[in-house]
Amino acid sequence: MDPCCRSLKIFLAALSFAYFAKALSGSYMKSTITQLERRFDIPSYIIGIIDGSFEIGNLLVIAFVSYFGAKLHRPKIISVGCLLMSLGTFLIAMPHFIIGRYTFETFLKPALNTSSNISPCGYLGSCSVNLAVYGSSFPGCERESSLSMWIYIFMGNVLRGIGETPVQPLGISYIDDYTRAEDTALYIGCVQTISIIGPVFGYLLGSFCAKIYVDIGFVDMDTITISPSDARWVGAWWLGYLIAGVITLLSAVPFWFLPKALPLTSDRQETQCSPEQAQFLKHSLHVQHKNMPDELVSFHNMAKEFLPTLKSLMGNPVYFVYLCVTIIQFNSLIGMVTYKPKYIEQHYGQSASKANFLMGVINIPAVALGIFLGGVIMKKLKFGIMGAAKFAFGTSLLGYFLSLCFFAMGCENAKVAGITVSYQGVDALSHHNKSLLSGCNMGCACSAKDWDPVCGENGITYVNPCLAGCTIASGSGKNTTFHHCRCVSEADPGSVAASNLTATLGHCPQRGGCDQIFPYFLALSVITSFIISLGGTPGYVLLIRCIKPELKSLALGFHTLATRTLAGIPAPIYFGAVIDTTCLRWGNKRCGGRGACRIYNTAAYRLVYLALTLGLRTVSFLLCILGFVLLKRHVQNKPALTDGNAELECLSKEDSHSLHCDQMLQTLEYDPNRETRL
Repeated sequence: MDPCCRSLKIFLAALSFAYFAKALSGSYMKSTITQLERRFDIPSYIIGIIDGSFEIGNLLVIAFVSYFGAKLHRPKIISVGCLLMSLGTFLIAMPHFIIGRYTFETFLKPALNTSSNISPCGYLGSCSVNLAVYGSSFPGCERESSLSMWIYIFMGNVLRGIGETPVQPLGISYIDDYTRAEDTALYIGCVQTISIIGPVFGYLLGSFCAKIYVDIGFVDMDTITISPSDARWVGAWWLGYLIAGVITLLSAVPFWFLPKALPLTSDRQETQCSPEQAQFLKHSLHVQHKNMPDELVSFHNMAKEFLPTLKSLMGNPVYFVYLCVTIIQFNSLIGMVTYKPKYIEQHYGQSASKANFLMGVINIPAVALGIFLGGVIMKKLKFGIMGAAKFAFGTSLLGYFLSLCFFAMGCENAKVAGITVSYQGVDALSHHNKSLLSGCNMGCACSAKDWDPVCGENGITYVNPCLAGCTIASGSGKNTTFHHCRCVSEADPGSVAASNLTATLGHCPQRGGCDQIFPYFLALSVITSFIISLGGTPGYVLLIRCIKPELKSLALGFHTLATRTLAGIPAPIYFGAVIDTTCLRWGNKRCGGRGACRIYNTAAYRLVYLALTLGLRTVSFLLCILGFVLLKRHVQNKPALTDGNAELECLSKEDSHSLHCDQMLQTLEYDPNRETRL
């Protein structure tokens, strides 16, 4: 086999694997949101800051990589990027090995393994956060208070963002430079397809790790009294980051041994350059004639031309409006996707493991299929620039109207005494601790701060067994049962054996009506995801076609930069802050202070989450009207762009004015060894 062909195939395989690795670790980060909240006792808006830190890392180097990276040793730059991604992923997992074992609020002591009579003011009084394990002092409290552990996760995600930056632009440009023109689209399609598989495995990995207790192998699981569906459960979030880090590290290896450049294929040498390539080669020729020392391109001259070129790009009204529309829609999309697994958990009472599993095997494949079919439809119907715009807008609008149905798929709040219902079982929301006290538990001297929910026989959840008025406990671990629960009797006065009513560990099962609604929610979620993603490819083509060919790379790069800056960073933060406002009960940190949310106002959560998601899309549709007006004017000024064939004809005319690639390369006396090396 030709060494050049072998190197190209190795590069394609390596790039596909790198795409898979970065997509896997990125989706795994999304899947661990609730685990990180509970483990580090942080609110949702802090999680939003952590999630947005990946985009911050991108912004630190994206301008340099996009503008100068193609002139350096691209495979080695990609290899360094994968290495940085791997180090960042390992750094995210590091806090697990620093802060010690996870402890959670509980009344139960491991020693409790037989039936016993318990004084209401004694054992069931005011124990907090697993005093059975640590007694009255908590090792590491001072260390934790001096530096929040989530800072390490933040920095690790920034490092991941820095490392991810060169993979896409340099990888795609390398393929485009050294493959036959008719094969380029196929190769890029293969790479993109592999990248879609990454999130599937990322969410499945998240589902697997969420089932495993965070300190598995270091604690006796028989003493763990909570289950994966409990609001205090934390899965082995760190394990997935170690796995993702190893996979990303392996993806860096092959790039280091690939050549900086490959011989051009015969069709690349014989055909004319694109306007963008011709512009670059003309500039290079000008620089060569100025006798620049051993440099193919002058960084100084390129930097000097950057601002005028950017000004020309932003002066295109169609591109500017398109940019505004996509920024707003990306805010909606990123905020929705970031907190969708949490929405499924909190609203429909599913475990984190199941929520991640459903995202991986249902939602992601529907999006991938939609993107693929959108491209097929566009090719078959031969959409021009207006056709692409109408198709993208139509699918987005149809998905929007279907999404309105989510407002009707609501569940009632879980019945928690003193928070969502009174002790008599009457619906009544309350944020105050005093509402947790009632005549049935007044003599128990209970602490209203301790969260260790139990489910009474009446179907009502109580914040802890003391507040349920229970006086006797039997069994051990997860099988502990509480007897003579006076508050359960108070809410069920008609019971024949009211004085003997019991309560068991954990929340009461999810509301019955919610179980029937959940399958419909899943089906509608898949349909809307598929329909909206149909417009993804036409929308991307619209972006390319609405600007001058020589500005294509800059337009794509600036579009990526703008969406990450104005959507990728702020959206998770303000979505999380709005979701925090619906919390009814906050947990307590081990060393004091407010921890993660234990229970949300389900109705309010649904309203703010959906209203924010769909409200942003409403604003984007209003801008689309202006966009259509400007696009129609743009097409009328350039009749050749009214259909796809005419557009190709127009582009071929522009190409005819550019210099022949082979002639220019000969003029430049191209020698890969003279280029700037990394």
